[in-house]
Amino acid sequence: MTEQFDRELSWIKYNSRVLEEGLRGDLPPLERFRFLSIVSGNFDEFFMVRIAALKRTLASEALPGAGELLRTAGDMIRPMFDKLYRCLGGEIFPALAAGGLELRRPPFTAAETGYLKPLFMREIAPVLTPLRFGPADPGGSGEEPLPAIASGLLYGAFLLEEAGTAKAGPRVSIVEIPPALDRIVWIGGSRQRWALLDDLLMLWGDTFFSGYSVRERMLFCIHRDAAFPVDEGRDDDFVEAMEEVLIHRDRSPAVRMMHSPGSDTLAGIIARRHALGPEDIFPAGGPLNLSTLGSLIQVQGFDQLKLKSPKPCPHPAFPPGVSVWDAVRSGDILLALPYQSFDPVIRFFREAAEDPQVISIKTTLYRTSGNSPVVRALEQAALQGKHVTAVVELKARFDEERNISWASRLEKAGVIVIYGLARLKVHAKICQIIRRESEGLVRYIHFSTGNYNDKTARLYSDLSLFTCREDFGNDATVFFNTLSGYSVPGSMRQLVTAPRHLKQRFIELIDREAKRSRQGSPGRIAAKMNALTDSDVAEALYRASGAGVKITLNVRGICTLMPGVPGLSENIRVVSIINHFLEHSRIFYFNNGGAEEFFISSADWMPRNLERRVELLVPVQDEKVQEQLRAILESYFLDTVQAWDLKPGGSWERLKAPRGKKPFAAQEYLRELAEKAAEKPRKARQEFIVRRAIR
Repeated sequence: MTEQFDRELSWIKYNSRVLEEGLRGDLPPLERFRFLSIVSGNFDEFFMVRIAALKRTLASEALPGAGELLRTAGDMIRPMFDKLYRCLGGEIFPALAAGGLELRRPPFTAAETGYLKPLFMREIAPVLTPLRFGPADPGGSGEEPLPAIASGLLYGAFLLEEAGTAKAGPRVSIVEIPPALDRIVWIGGSRQRWALLDDLLMLWGDTFFSGYSVRERMLFCIHRDAAFPVDEGRDDDFVEAMEEVLIHRDRSPAVRMMHSPGSDTLAGIIARRHALGPEDIFPAGGPLNLSTLGSLIQVQGFDQLKLKSPKPCPHPAFPPGVSVWDAVRSGDILLALPYQSFDPVIRFFREAAEDPQVISIKTTLYRTSGNSPVVRALEQAALQGKHVTAVVELKARFDEERNISWASRLEKAGVIVIYGLARLKVHAKICQIIRRESEGLVRYIHFSTGNYNDKTARLYSDLSLFTCREDFGNDATVFFNTLSGYSVPGSMRQLVTAPRHLKQRFIELIDREAKRSRQGSPGRIAAKMNALTDSDVAEALYRASGAGVKITLNVRGICTLMPGVPGLSENIRVVSIINHFLEHSRIFYFNNGGAEEFFISSADWMPRNLERRVELLVPVQDEKVQEQLRAILESYFLDTVQAWDLKPGGSWERLKAPRGKKPFAAQEYLRELAEKAAEKPRKARQEFIVRRAIR
């Protein structure tokens, strides 16, 4: 069996590295708050997906040791929450107040109360709905059914007693804080002092319960198992089947409760009614659901409290007045997000919608923004009579409802919508546009490591490749035909797909490096990805290390491979970059005896990507684009500011610049390269050609 670290514990260590960014006193307070919000949201998903899965295996006895793993995970997570809330209350909120952005919490001053209480009664209370929770005593007869408590939403809980008597015993009522209401309430109309809607509900929620007195109160949220399966055999009404999943998700078993201080009684009642034990209950030392306080990060006028996020640079290959088609015909083009603008991708779709010579658009859609310019362009193209096909993945977790909504919009506009494949998620990112030109039909292809999402394109580090190479166009046609009809993708010449061939191809490429090394040609592998958990790939890497192949891996999150172990992986180095932009691109390099090969992909080295998803591996053939990829990839192994190094025992150590050498930050470096490229539009193909450090 392959020697590996535990996947769940590796993920917790990843989130610990994200937390460390929030704990850094040298960062502006809103940037620190952003990292803490990411940690909070990451753990929400971790409990709903991974902890829920462990609980199911524990119940079914399918995984020996699941109970011990759950206990170890809890022992690691609880101190992280303690650190998070100590930092939030002791450092970040005071720093925000010192910078003019002050959180006011009860007790409010008389003037604050005079403003906030009427506001609550006038604009907030009418929106809220108190719900009976049933008798509070465990021995109470005929407990009422639980009201619908949605996963991840914030609720106020109130322990009530009928005024003047205790004959009926205590009662519990809960009040949902709807996501439509902003939890940040600005005091006095200014953008300097703010309160939490949560606190207003706790203070003045008594008004909902005339005839009762409120004995205790608290805030809480429940997280539920998110892995409710969809009936994938219902081809005729798959959308309805997905809608049922969304309904059942808010009825699935609870896996965690977080709550504010204030009432152990209420916490015990709510936990008992959800079959949660002490190990599932997490008291919070500050505001719950930090990830829903995003409007604080976006507040205007407090630039001194933020980390300046540079404006994306225009790509020199797409100047104004030059069509996308002319730009791509001149040669393959690499787009590096978020350092370069996402506009060329939007133009790709918009010009296709408007150009009378374009006759067909086919694309995959996994996640996109709520008011997506890509979706609007597809609608426009269909309404103008173009043949438009969208492969929409409804099973993109936590984006199902949004995807159902705009898939319906696309269908109404006349787009052919394909709802993915049974038992497989379509995770590949590809768009093919067919244009009638003087020499015949020309296929323009866009590949990406990330989603067609204009919002995350400013936050995620991703790569795009534009090309009109004929062999890529042929493969793209085969790919889409496979998704929409009956076609075995065995005739592809350049693209490699999962789940049919991709895992095998990666292992072949790794084993080829090992073979060449044994024959006297030193092998070299460099790769960047989000996660590495596949045991077969790890085993191949161990074999390559044993053959003398030098392997450097940049893995943002989970890494179960053990690097640097004598006799197993002494030639493997693993680093991780945690910085302002989320590292999301996947790049793969193989020396191939000097005939170097570069690839980009939508897939990580994980079983779900290689075996249970539709993914693409795209070879990069243009020499100048290869040099750009070389520079981008190598920069991640030169970082001495935001990089962490994985040790053989499983710990992560932050890297520092050697004495006498200038610190190097990959994201800052790539931003500078994009700025230089934008200043020299005539050298469009040279924007990322820098040091040649991969040998």
